[in-house]
Amino acid sequence: MITAALICKRYPERSTSENKWRSGARERAYRRRLLEALCRARGGSASGPRAVKEAADSALALTARGRSRWSRAILFGRRRGELLRKARGRVLVRRGRPRMVTAPRPEGKRVRDSLLTLRWLVPGCRKVSASNLLKEAADYVAALEMQVNAMRALVGI
Repeated sequence: MITAALICKRYPERSTSENKWRSGARERAYRRRLLEALCRARGGSASGPRAVKEAADSALALTARGRSRWSRAILFGRRRGELLRKARGRVLVRRGRPRMVTAPRPEGKRVRDSLLTLRWLVPGCRKVSASNLLKEAADYVAALEMQVNAMRALVGI
């Protein structure tokens, strides 16, 4: 039988990433940053659901303090978009490195497809190994759960 103690011993990073997002101090810091970001967004040019999403994402990334790949991707992704715009409003297209063709791995197609999908869902994790991807995804999911709880509490105010 698998117990929680056995899981914590076998996978210590899972318990720490989930626990750090479940602390009350982290959630209070996120709520404060979210309210500040929403107040700034209300006065800005963007409005509606996109402004709320950007405010929530940036508050979440600031609360993570840039210690994970996904938080750095959120924080610097918006800045990168601003830098790519020219004076006339056109967007420069950045070309990535050419992909190297590798031999197919023995893992199944479903696993590869699932990892590919997960790489597109977790910000900043498109080119990381499978083990790092799973760690980042676990941290991102824990952060999103905290975000949902904080937003539910704000709606109840």
